[in-house]
Amino acid sequence: MTFAASSTSSLAPSAASPAHPGPTPVVVVGGGPAGLMAAEVMASAGVAVHLYDAMPSVGRKFLLAGKGGLNLTHSEPHEPFMSRYAEARAALEPAMHDWGGPEWRAWAADLGIATFVGSSGRVFPTDMKAAPLLRAWLHRLRGLGVQFHMRHRWLGWDASGALLMQGPQGLVTVSARAVVLALGGASWARLGSDGAWVPWLQARGVAVAPLRPSNCGFEVAATARERGESRGESRREFLGELLGHEAAPKTGWTPFFAERFAGQPFKSVALRHVDGEGRVFERRGEFVATASGVEGSLVYAVSPALRRGIEQHGSATFELDLLPDHSAERVLAEVRHPRGSRSLSSHLKGRLGLDGIKMGVLNELLSREQMNDPTQLAAAIKGLPITVVATRPLDEAISTAGGVTFEGLDADLMLGSCPGVFCAGEMLDWEAPTGGYLLTACAATGRRAGQGVLRWLAAQPA
Repeated sequence: MTFAASSTSSLAPSAASPAHPGPTPVVVVGGGPAGLMAAEVMASAGVAVHLYDAMPSVGRKFLLAGKGGLNLTHSEPHEPFMSRYAEARAALEPAMHDWGGPEWRAWAADLGIATFVGSSGRVFPTDMKAAPLLRAWLHRLRGLGVQFHMRHRWLGWDASGALLMQGPQGLVTVSARAVVLALGGASWARLGSDGAWVPWLQARGVAVAPLRPSNCGFEVAATARERGESRGESRREFLGELLGHEAAPKTGWTPFFAERFAGQPFKSVALRHVDGEGRVFERRGEFVATASGVEGSLVYAVSPALRRGIEQHGSATFELDLLPDHSAERVLAEVRHPRGSRSLSSHLKGRLGLDGIKMGVLNELLSREQMNDPTQLAAAIKGLPITVVATRPLDEAISTAGGVTFEGLDADLMLGSCPGVFCAGEMLDWEAPTGGYLLTACAATGRRAGQGVLRWLAAQPA
């Protein structure tokens, strides 16, 4: 299939970017890692590639990801690496069979970017920065003839099948022999990923799973004190119920806890969660208390299971081990140890090193009776239940779950309902934890889509 030509095509090369010899151009929509990798694969094979992006420059989310040190990939062997993709593993396997951590590092080295493996197994550029890698990548792509069209927002297709673009000079249409869509999910819309593409693909018969937050923070359930249960039902709540108004769910820490501990980390803790199907998540690490809930690496790692629990049951609960280096028996013995005239806080700090936010969360979630019962207090220290009732908004999430389903794609990531249109990156229906897994799969699917375009073009009539 050749996309219909348009009288207002914006594919004419600019004076500063000479035309690349080859057939009618291929278009890539989206300038993140998936789109850039697809463009590299195709341009390296001699195909003329034009890349469009809504933002003033490409790779904005990539640069943000590298703000605290670019975690490019992970050094795990293939089997544990692929297990991080859970239900999407089988669908991603063709794209990632020959593109994982080692290939990423070799590719970066070929760009002149040295990498190292950190103590956690994560892989970083030696300078920990994303900008030098992106500059080297763009230099390579321009050398291959890729032409970039910034501030062009894709708006779907016109009646003839040409791509509609809202550019600086107004609405234009673009024709191409093939298209790679690498539009991202719907998190961090200000960086270009806003999910606006969903209805346009659905209108062409493409199945799209709902976009949901992944690697995200959560709102905690309000404590009994914050819900006001001890005070009984208020007059306002009574009148609201009488008039048929549903009360808004109350969430979040108490003002005292939020004011004192929001932004502080829970360090050296372990999190355990059992989902509705009996699958157990257990991991040590750290996370942060927010003004109304929790976020951070340990919470992100369990976010798919917590999100499913909320979707299915309205809430999800995990247990927090505040002292994972201490056995339950030792904790109980220390809590029971006579404390004389010392306060409970002083006693727990002296015997177990519990203070700060760890002591604060015990006071937040346990009743006075539980705090004064050594058995219940020791059990809570080793397994404090924390209930979450909502994800933070999608636009705040690090990444997105949901997207174009793999059932509507062939092995080369071409849409069955749109021949010649390929999809890649975070707009596909998969999710993964942080740690380099997101970037690796984005690049791998971009590479697969680029290879798919080459195979599809080769099979078309001259």
